[in-house]
Amino acid sequence: MGLAVPLKSQMQARGVQLLFGRIMSRVHEDLRFADIPKHTETLQVETGAGTVTCTVYRPPTTTPDPAPVYVNFHGGGFVVARPEQDDHLCRYIAATAGCVVINVDYGVAPQHPYPAPVVQAYDVTAWVVENGSAHNWDGSRIAVGGHSAGANLTAAVCRTARDRGTFTPRLQIIDSAPLDQLEDPAAKQSPIAKPLLAPGLMRIFTAAYVTDPSDLTHPLVSPALADDLAGLPPALVITAEHDRLRDEGDAYAKALEAAGVPVTHRCFEGVDHYFTHTGPVDAAKEAIDLMATTLRTALTA
Repeated sequence: MGLAVPLKSQMQARGVQLLFGRIMSRVHEDLRFADIPKHTETLQVETGAGTVTCTVYRPPTTTPDPAPVYVNFHGGGFVVARPEQDDHLCRYIAATAGCVVINVDYGVAPQHPYPAPVVQAYDVTAWVVENGSAHNWDGSRIAVGGHSAGANLTAAVCRTARDRGTFTPRLQIIDSAPLDQLEDPAAKQSPIAKPLLAPGLMRIFTAAYVTDPSDLTHPLVSPALADDLAGLPPALVITAEHDRLRDEGDAYAKALEAAGVPVTHRCFEGVDHYFTHTGPVDAAKEAIDLMATTLRTALTA
C-alpha cells in the first residue's frame, strides 16, 4: 500500500479531471429538485489522511430533533472530485427521509490514491457518529451510501466498522458500484454497444487509485471478492441494466443475502451507469425516491 502513482497514470488521471470533471458533475435539469429548499453549512473534519470538507444538508424544520444522519460519498471513478454532483440527491433525501445529510468531499487520485479515500471516508463517518450532540444530529442512527466509486467507499466503511466493532450503520446504499477492481474492464459486459463506461477510462481510474497491484484483491478495494460478508449492515443495492458494473453489483447483492445480510436489490431496466444524475428522468426519480424511503424506514425504525 501507499506506492507512488506512476507518472503515466498521474497524467492520464489529471487529464480526466480537466476534461471530464465538469461534464461528470452535470445533472439533468429535471432532477435538480429546485423546489426543495436548501439548508446547508460546511464543516471541516480532521482524518488520518488529512482534512476533509463536508457539506451538511438539514432536513425540514418540522423534523424532530435530533434527526438521524446519512453520510453520502459521491462518484467519479476515485479521480473526479465533484461532490456537488450529488446536491440533488442530498437535497431530496434530507427533505424526504427527514435526516441530516453529510456530503463528503473526500480526496481523489492521483493526488490521494488508496488507501487515503477509505481512511477519510471511515474517519468522517466515525466523527459523525461521535459528534452528534454538538451538531444537533443523532449519531446513533446513521446510514451510509454512495454512487459508483462512492458506493465502493460505502462498502469499505461498513466493513471497517464491522471489523473494528465501532458502529453499525442502519443501512448502506450501494448504487452502481465498482466492486471487483481485479477483473479487466473489457470483460465487463453490457447489452448495448456503447455503454457510458469505456474500458479505457475504467483502466485509468483503477491505475490512478490502486497503485500497488497486490491491493486489487483487498476487500476494501474489491468488496465483491471478499468471502466474509456476514455481519454487515442491511443494504439497498441498485444496479442499472446497461451498466458494465451491473453483474458485479447483482452478484454482491446475492452474496450479501447468502451471508445473512438483509438486502433490497433493484435493477433498473433500460438505463446505464449514472442514470440517477442524467436520466431517464422517470427511472432516476424512482431510484432516488427508493433511496429516500428506504432510508426513512431504516433510520426511524
